[in-house]
Amino acid sequence: MDSDRLVKFKEQLEAMKKDIISDVEQTLVEMTTHPGNIPDPNDRATFESDRNFELRLRSREQKLMSKIDEAIARIDEGTYGICLDCGEGITIKRLEARPVASFCIDCKTSQEQKEKAQGR
Repeated sequence: MDSDRLVKFKEQLEAMKKDIISDVEQTLVEMTTHPGNIPDPNDRATFESDRNFELRLRSREQKLMSKIDEAIARIDEGTYGICLDCGEGITIKRLEARPVASFCIDCKTSQEQKEKAQGR
């Protein structure tokens, strides 16, 4: 993969990381500034449901953040765009769609089929 394309992917990954950090900071501000006492039970239930949903999103973003860090490390190491399973190149289209991809589409499909068969 040429260096211009790698720079572009690295910038995209760093932008994704920056967006996640911004979302986390916004969530922290909202959670620390919201009043704790909500007298109406329905409003309280809605608030708690929204908070739980927000926390689940942040948990997923935390996992994505580690994948972003791994992808940036692979760029720095010179192994970005190479499947971790078979060692073949990951297509540019796949990397454009999912810049954190670490498996080619064939290996990822096989992995997902195995997980499905195991009931994960």
